[in-house]
Amino acid sequence: MYDHRKLGRELGLFDTDPLIGAGLPYWLPDGAIVRHSLEEYIRTVERREGYQHVYSPVLGKRELYEISGHWAHYDDDMYPPMTIGGEQMVLRPSLCPHHAVMYRSQSHSYRELPLRMAELGAMYRSELSGVLGGLTRVRCIQLNDAHIFCTLDQVADEASAALALIGSAYRALGITGASYRLSLPGAGGKYVAAPQMWQRASRILSEVLDRSGVPYEAAEGEAAFYGPKIDIQVSDHAGRESTLSTVQVDFHQPEQFDLHYIGADGAKHRPVMVHRSIIGSVERAVAHLIEQHGGAFPAWLAPVQVVVLPVSEAQEPAAARLRDECLNADLRVQVVSADAGSLSARVRQTRLAPYQFILGPAEADNGQVAIRLRDGRRLPAQPVADVIARIRALIQTHDAGLWTD
Repeated sequence: MYDHRKLGRELGLFDTDPLIGAGLPYWLPDGAIVRHSLEEYIRTVERREGYQHVYSPVLGKRELYEISGHWAHYDDDMYPPMTIGGEQMVLRPSLCPHHAVMYRSQSHSYRELPLRMAELGAMYRSELSGVLGGLTRVRCIQLNDAHIFCTLDQVADEASAALALIGSAYRALGITGASYRLSLPGAGGKYVAAPQMWQRASRILSEVLDRSGVPYEAAEGEAAFYGPKIDIQVSDHAGRESTLSTVQVDFHQPEQFDLHYIGADGAKHRPVMVHRSIIGSVERAVAHLIEQHGGAFPAWLAPVQVVVLPVSEAQEPAAARLRDECLNADLRVQVVSADAGSLSARVRQTRLAPYQFILGPAEADNGQVAIRLRDGRRLPAQPVADVIARIRALIQTHDAGLWTD
């Protein structure tokens, strides 16, 4: 496995600067492409699964987090309040209080449930400088978050569907070696004191895991302060384990924010809140992808998907036309001219690109291109239009493979 802190900088994906501050990385152009592609993928799969996307502010009044329980149970990870206009405002450590308030802003019928609310939003954690590193531990986090407001009898199915969505995303991203953990409360005062609530939520999640058939371990002391959760764990280059994705069941915040829906009987009922993140924070997800793939991302995620390599200067005009055809097909393409070195040297320099198009005299004259795949395969010359259409189809389906015969 690679160290993403070193490789990510070498590949020009991200960097940091003391003037901006520790734990606040910035994204360079190629890294921004990876991030944007990942975010668009998440939004697309969520939309297809019936999620509604929202935006919410990164600030909230201190009172908001007092109601949610963050102020009492999570204050060590929060930044101190700022006094603005006589009110204390806080950089949010989580998106769920905002989403609870957004749900509460309108009346809801049981016919609307489950209501799935999703957001790729920023949140802030007051991490100590000693634990910060690369993209895995940062102070400003772009979180792929969602909250499902549902009836009690819908909770297990919604949690199972979220788990399946995580598995599908891992296959598209080429993530392997993940493990599952049922995170339960431990001793101490950092958890909401409601034993029956904890028992009910823990039972639901254990049944979801059993039904999914994935092996898992239970770990006490790893739950969120308001409820148990399923954590999907991955390891970095040094063997350190961290949580990438999560599914949580929350009876606490619907009670705190007095959330309700009108049931079939015409009376008010309390919804359950399922918290769910497919890839966790974008920063940690990209860090893991860098280390797992060594910068050789799945084609749909790669900063450069196609490299055009004219054999000699005579093929430069054909290479320019081929570049334009790729751009018109929404492929990310780069031409590496013949004057940049020998063909073999240029092939080595661009080896992380999923597809290398070799353009010699015969190919340029016949409207064809020879293909080198990143996995070492070489394909015979084929019509340009056919090759582009095939690659575009693979990328649009977020297939982790390069080419199928």
